Amino acid sequence: MSRIGRAPIAIPAGVEIKIEDNNVVTVKGPKGTLTQQFNHNMAIAMEDGHVLVTRPNDAKENRALHGLTRTLIYNMVVGVTEGYKKELDVNGVGYRVSKEGNKLVMNLGFSHPVIMEEIPGITIEVPSANKIIVNGCDKQMVGQFAAEIREKRLPEPYKGKGIKYVDEVIRRKAGKTGAKK
Repeated sequence: MSRIGRAPIAIPAGVEIKIEDNNVVTVKGPKGTLTQQFNHNMAIAMEDGHVLVTRPNDAKENRALHGLTRTLIYNMVVGVTEGYKKELDVNGVGYRVSKEGNKLVMNLGFSHPVIMEEIPGITIEVPSANKIIVNGCDKQMVGQFAAEIREKRLPEPYKGKGIKYVDEVIRRKAGKTGAKK
């Protein structure tokens, strides 16, 4: 059996989990509410303050879904209790970011500022002119929104200019050498 799929998910204090028909799981906590529907083959049950995910047989599809379902439910529990956060750095001469209301305004070397609006469930913080923090309770939404911000100016390998994740390492390349005579 899957080691990840077998592990029970502990329900922390202040978190309410509701399992409905068709494997619709709703997790409610201090940071928000998340709802997701899972494959009908997986059996999701609550026992003694834990959530257990079991599979009906060892078919290849069920083995694949077992650990995935358990991990997605666990990510929902962590999201409504602690939340998720992605930090981005903006590197480059004249590159800066600011927040105006619920809009992120980025000057990235284009002839115009790039503006992105917060989406429901996501909050953006700009602690300094070259740092962006994306917060939210849905891990997938936080990662997707951070990737969309990064996509506006990908880091380039020669000078390292662009938007990168804080823990990302940019592999640098050597520039051109002088022409031989």
